Amino acid sequence: MIKKFLMAFMVASGLGFATSHAQVPAQLSLSYGGYTQMDASDMHDGWHKVNNAWGALTAGVNFKLAPKLWVGPSYTFSSTSTKGNPGSKLAYHAIMLNARYDYWQRSALRIYAHAGIGAEITHLMPKGDDSYNKSYCAFQLVPVGIEYGVSRSISVFGELGYGAQGLIQAGVHINL
Repeated sequence: MIKKFLMAFMVASGLGFATSHAQVPAQLSLSYGGYTQMDASDMHDGWHKVNNAWGALTAGVNFKLAPKLWVGPSYTFSSTSTKGNPGSKLAYHAIMLNARYDYWQRSALRIYAHAGIGAEITHLMPKGDDSYNKSYCAFQLVPVGIEYGVSRSISVFGELGYGAQGLIQAGVHINL
C-alpha cells in the first residue's frame, strides 16, 4: 500500500514538474516607432516626393526559449501619402520574426538587444489608377533596448535602433 502511494506520488510530482517546465512564458508587445526603414529607403516602387510616414505601430508576441532569449512574430503598420501627386497613398505592412537577448538585468531594469527579419509589403494606391503591391525585405536591428518592470505583468520599454519598427521605439510588454 505504501509502495503504491509512493509510486503515485512520484508520478504526480514528475507530471507536475514536466508541465511546469513545458509552459513557455509569453509576452505581448505593443509599441510605436518613429522614422522607419520605409522612410529611409526606397520601399515605394521609385515614387518621387513621398512624405515621411507618421511612424509605425507594432504588435508582437514573444516566447521565452531560454533564460535570456525571447523569440516571436510581429506585425508592423505604417502609412503615408505623396507631395507630388496629391491623393496618392501608401500603406506599409511588415511581418517579421524577432529575437531578443537580455544581456543585463537588475531587479526591475533590463538591458537587451533585439533583431528581426521578415517581409514588408507596400500597398501603393495611386490617385486615379489601380492599386498594387510591392514586397521588400524588412529588418530591425536594436543594439540597445531598455525595459523597466512597472508590475509583475506590465513593463515599459524603449529601443534605439534601425528598421521597419522605427529608429526610436517605445511601448509596453504585457506578460501573458
